Amino acid sequence: MSESSSREYTFGTLVTAMVTPFNEKGDVDYEVAGKLALKLVEDGCDGLVVTGTTGETSTLLDEENLGMFRAVVDAVGGRAKVIAGSTTNDTRHSIRLSQEAAKLGVDGLLVTAPYYNKPSQAGVQAHIEAIADAVDLPVMVYDIPGRAGIRIETETLYRLAEHPRIVALKDAKADYQETTRVLANTDLDVYSGDDSLTLPLMAAGAVGLVSVSAHVATAQYRALVDAMHAGDLATARRLHFELDPVQRAVMTHIQGAVASKLILKWQSVLPNSVVRLPLVEPSDAEIAMIRADLEEAGWNLEV
Repeated sequence: MSESSSREYTFGTLVTAMVTPFNEKGDVDYEVAGKLALKLVEDGCDGLVVTGTTGETSTLLDEENLGMFRAVVDAVGGRAKVIAGSTTNDTRHSIRLSQEAAKLGVDGLLVTAPYYNKPSQAGVQAHIEAIADAVDLPVMVYDIPGRAGIRIETETLYRLAEHPRIVALKDAKADYQETTRVLANTDLDVYSGDDSLTLPLMAAGAVGLVSVSAHVATAQYRALVDAMHAGDLATARRLHFELDPVQRAVMTHIQGAVASKLILKWQSVLPNSVVRLPLVEPSDAEIAMIRADLEEAGWNLEV
């Protein structure tokens, strides 16, 4: 880990997968998005994923995606890496949207495995490489079988790692052994895509994390990542335990975007917690569970 602390990573080491703020009418609030992006960077993020899963990308129009890219680039451009969640399960659509994102000044692309289609591994590879070939930006591959319906097999990741623009992996498959193989056999910068696995994955060589919970606890995650890069396992372990109830609050009761927006509203960072269907705001019972987790973490937020 000591060598990694002196490296410059393409996408940074603490990346938050941003929510997309809406106003009370359900329209994208670009002004609030810019303010949120700036706050996250000022609190310690050196990368932001814009309109990924947590950004409710599935319910955004192309012009809304592009508007979010523009708002975040304008807010933080040059201070943090802006990674566009500009890909879908349609390769041609993904290429067009990614090319438009590149014109707006984003720093890279987050490319998911094609969801719902369930292609073969050859199809997965061809989809990701076609996007990487078409856009002159570095690519972070996103392996999340729980949402995509398929995993990107380790051997496929080996082949993808040979592409000059494919430089990173957001790993959210919770298979430590297979991720270890990727770390051992490729030069990809691997990021934990599961907040709770940051410490063990970084112990094996991951460079950091792409986080949802970092919305609400940015400074603690910054300290955890920095401690791991410094080889300070005692500090990292303490922070790992401190963050556990926060991670449960954000990630285990309801969809992460819904929980993040609720807590950000409680923190007075967002003016509301509006989400788009098919997501809905939490029930009283779900709110009670989230509050109980946060109270376990020592948080007593006024609502």
